[in-house]
Amino acid sequence: MTDDGIVKRLKIIVKEYGGQLALANAIGVDQGFISKVINRKQEVSYYLIRKLCFQLKYSPEWLIIGTGEKKLDKPDSAKLITEIQMLRTEVDILHARMRVFEIELNELKAGAPVKKTAG
Repeated sequence: MTDDGIVKRLKIIVKEYGGQLALANAIGVDQGFISKVINRKQEVSYYLIRKLCFQLKYSPEWLIIGTGEKKLDKPDSAKLITEIQMLRTEVDILHARMRVFEIELNELKAGAPVKKTAG
């Protein structure tokens, strides 16, 4: 999920919290983790986005795509986090299914017999 926009907005959040260490402490992660994401040595993870949105009430819409309100202090914020979690699970399922199809395609190209998959 590497995205220059998300990293840009993460830098804004770091500045608002007074630095990487303060932000890391606020969401319960290691400062090195924040540093690696900002320096693009590690991809922006769903884990980090969830912590920023759920614990600090940043809007998932603002954090991920840069639109809408920056902060959500509304009762709907928990619902949005749940929806993001459900969408992430669906994406993971689709990735797994795509991987199965890639394996089957490679077996077909190699002339190997293809096993039938359920579902």
